[in-house]
Amino acid sequence: MIDLPAVRGRLTHGAPLAPLVWFKAGGAAEWLFEPADVDDLADFLRGLDPSVPVMALGLGSNLIVRDGGVPGVVVRLGKAFARVESVDATTLRCGGGASGILVSSTARDAGIGGVEFLRSIPGTVGGFVRMNGGAYGREVKDVLTEAEVVLRSGERRTLSPGDLDYTYRHSALPEGAVVVAATFRGHPAEPAAVQAEMDRIAAAREASQPLRSKTGGSTFKNPDGHKAWALVDAAGCRGLRRGDAQVSEKHTNFLLNLGTATSADIEALGEEVRNRVKAYSGVTLEWEIQRVGVAV
Repeated sequence: MIDLPAVRGRLTHGAPLAPLVWFKAGGAAEWLFEPADVDDLADFLRGLDPSVPVMALGLGSNLIVRDGGVPGVVVRLGKAFARVESVDATTLRCGGGASGILVSSTARDAGIGGVEFLRSIPGTVGGFVRMNGGAYGREVKDVLTEAEVVLRSGERRTLSPGDLDYTYRHSALPEGAVVVAATFRGHPAEPAAVQAEMDRIAAAREASQPLRSKTGGSTFKNPDGHKAWALVDAAGCRGLRRGDAQVSEKHTNFLLNLGTATSADIEALGEEVRNRVKAYSGVTLEWEIQRVGVAV
């Protein structure tokens, strides 16, 4: 068993992860750590054997946890990391565990526009920063001024967008690093106008995406010059099933767990879709959903 440093937060051995991810499937974390605050996290990582892998978990919306579980330590940021506050007329400082809805609504109340798109991304600030989250024509790189992280070594560091070397749905955030806060800059706006844009985005998502299903959000990245959903649809994959895993009939870039699908079912369905798209169009789809843990 891993020799773990003392903590002030909560450590759980063999913690089931399926209840914490949107697909409601997958195995357990060898250890789940919910730190009390940034100092608790930094001290823990500093004292943890460097060979032990560390993974951060947000809302679990863009994630397949494989059925064999996740070795090492999974870090989940709780309420202490979910605060959002306005710094000035255009700037917000957001905890790494804050949701996109909280960020956008706090921005609205402060009269800050430009971050409404975060309302549509089902995740936390830490995930947004790591994956350069985006929707409706905007990405995190467009609004981020700096990110505060705890490295795997326990060192605390502030990174600029340049340090993160953003590309489409990807950053150069170091392996094992945990984003504990981020600063976003928007522009002055009337709260009513911000709310109207948030409402427009929410309505568009409701109309086009299977929001009330067990899903992982957008499954594949959009290849250059293409929409992933259109490629999947053209390859005849709408409604395709493997056990209780299904390609959504409402939005073909979403995979669904209709009931008792395993993570292996979901991932195998995704690979079948990739193979069919490649055979039909010659385009290789890349996974947008992160897949972690041990396959069984």
